[in-house]
Amino acid sequence: MENVRRITSFSVDHDFIETGIYVSRIDGDVTTYDMRTRKPNAGDYMDNITMHSVEHMFATLVRNSEIGGDVVYFGPMGCRTGFYLLVRNADNARVLAVVKEVLRQIAEDAAQMFGATRKECGNYRELSLESAKAEAGRYLAELCAREQSFEYKQL
Repeated sequence: MENVRRITSFSVDHDFIETGIYVSRIDGDVTTYDMRTRKPNAGDYMDNITMHSVEHMFATLVRNSEIGGDVVYFGPMGCRTGFYLLVRNADNARVLAVVKEVLRQIAEDAAQMFGATRKECGNYRELSLESAKAEAGRYLAELCAREQSFEYKQL
């Protein structure tokens, strides 16, 4: 275990990450976005139902968006403070516009939970459209409150 390299996401001081969207890493043509919906280590974490519900809604809608063909992955962070979005051939401004629009669709337009049946999901009973709507609306307001630099604050 002594020769194990530290992964990139453990190289960022999480005490200084604010709510926002960041470029976590770039691997060839794939950009990993850190969609930080909560400030890390602040005691405010998503519950599993909220995290699971946003995952279902956002993953479905982003794959049906103008960048859908370039989306490689969308899923939650184990620390429950956000999500990862991996996109091929990413343009930060375009990705941010799509993220905001998908969040708006969830918060304002969503009338049904995607993938909410036993056949579609391995834990279908832990989904809540209202939780997804609330989280999406809260995060959208955070993203709109200030310009996003896509860079972690360096100290």
